[in-house]
Amino acid sequence: MLWRRTTGWPAWDWTSPLDELDRMRREMDRLTEGFTRGLFREPIAGVFPLMNVTEDKDNYYVRAELPGIKADELDISVTGDTLSISGERKIPAEDEKAQYHRREREAGKFSRIIGLPVQVDAGKAEARCADGILTVVLPKVEAAKPKQIAVKTS
Repeated sequence: MLWRRTTGWPAWDWTSPLDELDRMRREMDRLTEGFTRGLFREPIAGVFPLMNVTEDKDNYYVRAELPGIKADELDISVTGDTLSISGERKIPAEDEKAQYHRREREAGKFSRIIGLPVQVDAGKAEARCADGILTVVLPKVEAAKPKQIAVKTS
């Protein structure tokens, strides 16, 4: 049977021997999916909030999507090389008789901790929230900033 699948006989079209191994791997994944889904449940809403971390020579910039969350409902703290953002997403309750056709928005508390490559100056950190996007500016400590070194000639 393996010979027939790898040679394509009787269709005579060539397939790679690795195609059969790939098919068997997919079958095993499909068979074990039901078992592992019950044991290792992933969060329904995924990671929240979604974040981007960028940098320039002086600062790190953390941008987080937080639609519908007010700035005074957030708890932001910086220590050393770690930024922590936590809060609670509240969704207004639906009518008791409402029937959901799709429910993807979840309410509840959240917390994200981001490790930064170097320490930041927590005293100069700033945060602002506009249009559902939280922007945190984290200045690098002087020791972490790149230094220009002049090359001397003899």
